[in-house]
Amino acid sequence: MKKHFFILPVFLCLLCTAPLSAQSGMTDQQALSYVKDGVEQGKDQRTIATELARRGVTREQAERVRAMYERQTNTSSATGEQKMESRLRKQVEEDNTATALEREQPEAEQVNTRDAVYGRNIFNTRNLSFEPSQNIATPPNYRLGPGDEVIIDIWGASQSTIRQTISPEGTIQITQLGPVYLSGMTVAGAESYLKKELTKIYADASNQIKVTLGNTRTIQINIMGEVRQPGTYALSGFSTLFHALYRAGGVSGLGSLRNIQLIRNGKKIATVDVYDFITKGKMQDDIKLQEGDVIIVPTYDALIQISGNVKRPMRYEMKKDETLSTLIKYAGGFTSNAYTKNIRIVRQNGTQYEVKNVESQDFSVCKLYNGDVITVDAILEQFTNKLEIKGAVYRPGIYELGGKVSTVRELVQKADGLMDDAFTNRAVLYRERPNKTKEVLQIDIKALMDMEIPDIPLQKNDILYIPSIHDLEDLGDVQIFGQVAQPGNYPYADNMTLEDLVISAGGLREAASVVRVDVSRRIKDPKGGESPREIGQMYTFTLKDGFVIDGTPGFVLQPYDQVFVRRSPAYQVQQNVSIGGEILYGGTYALTNKNERISELVNKAGGPTQFAYVRGARLTRVANAEEIKRMQNVVALLRRQLGEAMLDSLGVRVEGKFTVGIDLEAALKNPGSDADIVLREGDYISIPEYNNTVKIDGAVMMPNTVTYQKGENVKYYISQAGGYGDDAKKSKKFIIYMNGQIAEVKRNGKGQIEPGCEIIVPSKRRKNTNWGAILSGISAVASIGTMAAAIANLSK
Repeated sequence: MKKHFFILPVFLCLLCTAPLSAQSGMTDQQALSYVKDGVEQGKDQRTIATELARRGVTREQAERVRAMYERQTNTSSATGEQKMESRLRKQVEEDNTATALEREQPEAEQVNTRDAVYGRNIFNTRNLSFEPSQNIATPPNYRLGPGDEVIIDIWGASQSTIRQTISPEGTIQITQLGPVYLSGMTVAGAESYLKKELTKIYADASNQIKVTLGNTRTIQINIMGEVRQPGTYALSGFSTLFHALYRAGGVSGLGSLRNIQLIRNGKKIATVDVYDFITKGKMQDDIKLQEGDVIIVPTYDALIQISGNVKRPMRYEMKKDETLSTLIKYAGGFTSNAYTKNIRIVRQNGTQYEVKNVESQDFSVCKLYNGDVITVDAILEQFTNKLEIKGAVYRPGIYELGGKVSTVRELVQKADGLMDDAFTNRAVLYRERPNKTKEVLQIDIKALMDMEIPDIPLQKNDILYIPSIHDLEDLGDVQIFGQVAQPGNYPYADNMTLEDLVISAGGLREAASVVRVDVSRRIKDPKGGESPREIGQMYTFTLKDGFVIDGTPGFVLQPYDQVFVRRSPAYQVQQNVSIGGEILYGGTYALTNKNERISELVNKAGGPTQFAYVRGARLTRVANAEEIKRMQNVVALLRRQLGEAMLDSLGVRVEGKFTVGIDLEAALKNPGSDADIVLREGDYISIPEYNNTVKIDGAVMMPNTVTYQKGENVKYYISQAGGYGDDAKKSKKFIIYMNGQIAEVKRNGKGQIEPGCEIIVPSKRRKNTNWGAILSGISAVASIGTMAAAIANLSK
């Protein structure tokens, strides 16, 4: 078993990269056992790969099986060198085994795999059938045979047309002339022969004849060897060798595209190389077939894989006398980033693997062998002659080392010289040492440019930085916040005033306060020796038309100053509320004072109509951020108590609006009282019509809706629903009113029942409670807070 130590992991890697798509019928353990048994029985890897592919082993399953095998065999002791050798061997094994795997896959998948053989799909595509055209003129060199229809047109002194089909004996029958043998003649030869024969019955020399074909015969040819469907085929008499291969399904995984043989009358008359057609468009190898021809497709001589930086990395079939340079041509040549001076070949020498490096001058003489894996590496991501200059020059950027640029002075001149703000006392040259570490050289750039000191030669990858005087100053941005059109950071400039910054920020907004604009400034003392108590300075100004009128006019800002334009406390945006339902003038109204109440809004809208049920009025409010956060906390609590699935089935969620329980009747009777709630923006009051029904739901025999009866207690209404259910929790029943308020039933509930309310009877068995049915009946519950209270009460 030891000799198979590396074979199995490599084989499984191969299986992982093979284009397998069938559904697996084997477990991971069965697949692993199957491979081990196959190795013990001496099966080669190609056979095992084919058998597993047919059994539907997928890529994912192969990955798992490989991991299982590696854990069992404990390969962790492999050295770095062994891992490299394993990777090279894997590359070669992939090339050798992919042929067996690809035969098990659909044609479209084979074309797209990395291991596809160049040209092998040419006879598998629908768009390239090589089918002969039936509409072309009769070829003069077409050889006639039994089954061909011959048309003989005669004109001149005598006019006639003779249509005859060549008999199995090779003849046609012509009146007054008898049988005429034409089989085996070309069309041109038959025409010449018939001219002589027909002079026996047409003596006039002015007669002319023309021989053409009508319906062509069907010929039988045999296709043998490594094709997908070998056998005997009946084809059109115009068919060619390529069309015959197409009809046979193309070349199989073992077949050769380079050495296809055509046998006629027991002799080899042609050897066809399909690559000549693919790469050069040569059609002379597409030979027209004749009756009894035999096409033989032998196995390939050598399959070579080329990968890396070539235009068409894949596998190629090579002849014995072809070299590496020929393979590169087949692969479309090198890509732009290919390293062309040296190419690596991994080869099997019959005993073990070996690596061969081929220099560019040897490409044309380097012969290839079956199973070779060629890799074309990429060039190094380095420059041989790059220079860079940054900072205060007119044209900073990357330049070429050499020619007219080889020193610091020449580089500065190439960049169009120093800018006026260049700091010339000190420039920095960053240089790369031979060991790739960095060093920094300081340069007096002014003295160098004035030729007071010697020029400095440059090396590749040198970076010259010439700072600006502004780079050496800490001129941080200034910031402006608050009520300006474009708050944010702005670059500092000398003599920038507060007014300048406000104008740069687009001016003041409508809500801005012009009596309170603050400027915050850092405390800077570069010579200070201890931490001061004071950590900042604040300046306050009053503006008018963007100019300072109270404070220091023309206040000059400093780097890192922060300006705050406050919102005017007297500025108020309109706030709207709405009222609808049974109200005289429903619609949207603007609040006119900060603590406007419900009664004032109802009065603005003309008061309720005669059909209004004021006690059932409801207030819907838009939730603010704090309220939304509180509702989210309630949902989180319910999720922990009821579970995620139960909460989803109930449809409990946080919404942007909720219901506030109100008593509009009390608010209208006592304006300004606690019942007269203060409104806020987005509020909507709905005043319903009178509803004289009461709904009973929950753990009752039959949930029902009945007519409201004044003075009746809860027991009466429960009886209208058939009484309590067996699992009713009688002591926990509660009432939900039209206005959104909830009340626990006290004693017999007499006096608590109102028109339009709902009586809820919870269940004792919490797990079996039909929460959806109960909550679907709570039509008045609109807020998550109210719903949470209802659920909590039902769960007690």
